[in-house]
Amino acid sequence: MTIAVLGGAGYIGSHTVARLVEAGEDVIVIDNLVTGHKGAINPKARFYQGDVRDRDFLRSVFKQEQVDGIVHFAASSIVPESMRDPLKYFDNNTYGMIALLEVMNEFNVKNIVFSSTAATYGEPKQVPIKETDPQVPTNPYGESKLAMEKIMHWSDVAYGIKFVALRYFNVAGAMPDGSIGEDHNPETHLIPIILQVAAGTRDNLQIFGDDYPTKDGTNVRDYVHVVDLADAHILAMKYLQDGHDSTAFNLGSATGFSNLEILEAARKVTEKEIPASIGPRRAGDPSTLIAASDKARDILHWQPAFDNIDDIIATAWKWHETHPEGFGDH
Repeated sequence: MTIAVLGGAGYIGSHTVARLVEAGEDVIVIDNLVTGHKGAINPKARFYQGDVRDRDFLRSVFKQEQVDGIVHFAASSIVPESMRDPLKYFDNNTYGMIALLEVMNEFNVKNIVFSSTAATYGEPKQVPIKETDPQVPTNPYGESKLAMEKIMHWSDVAYGIKFVALRYFNVAGAMPDGSIGEDHNPETHLIPIILQVAAGTRDNLQIFGDDYPTKDGTNVRDYVHVVDLADAHILAMKYLQDGHDSTAFNLGSATGFSNLEILEAARKVTEKEIPASIGPRRAGDPSTLIAASDKARDILHWQPAFDNIDDIIATAWKWHETHPEGFGDH
């Protein structure tokens, strides 16, 4: 059985590829390397460089490989950028999904696990958020991913392409052995930014807003370790291969941490001062996002191994300490 991981040179994709390889699966990686890193690709996976929007490229890969399932991470994912340049997000994300599903249908590939997002919910009506809650995105990134979910639904109705949409929250951490980790340029995620300050490669941390209706006025988010997340994608693929219906799952720790709490935890783990300042709110940022992930735990039997924020930060810190320049290809 061959699994194609789109975006398999990216942060979550590369960890998923590593876990699939560890599980003995045959894996191919499809990535345009715009944000991914060649150094993140597992040497046991076959690599094809190209863009998900390029149907002819996808067809050439599917002709060479007997693909049994798709795990799809290939998308732009920066909320502030999506507010500035929404059409980039609908082109890369939503149009890319249309191109992929067309080629999947041509080649009779019937299973896709999709990296969706909590951003599809927008400002939640209740916390923790359930899969059945309204999806009203507050930014084009979330809107593009919601459109992708809906396109998959109607492709299932019309062509029988089964999907699992995994809606997750803040992803953090790295492979515990320090072999691969998070390396974005520019970096926009809170924990790696904090660790860059701790490592001295960034001067200080700016926290966006301290006037939210939360315990200390800063955003509250649910953090899940990247390896736990990778394992959930593998469980979701098995769920589809076992013949189950299309559905969506939230993935999270069910525990919310504010930005200030994450900062304090990082100071403890790194034993560094980590200077920080408060800036204005960012457009499109909901105040609190916490997932109810009971459904994934019950149906997929997903059991996160890293449920302690200190442990999550410690694996990320190990990666930053051993790879101060990331993959070194910027």
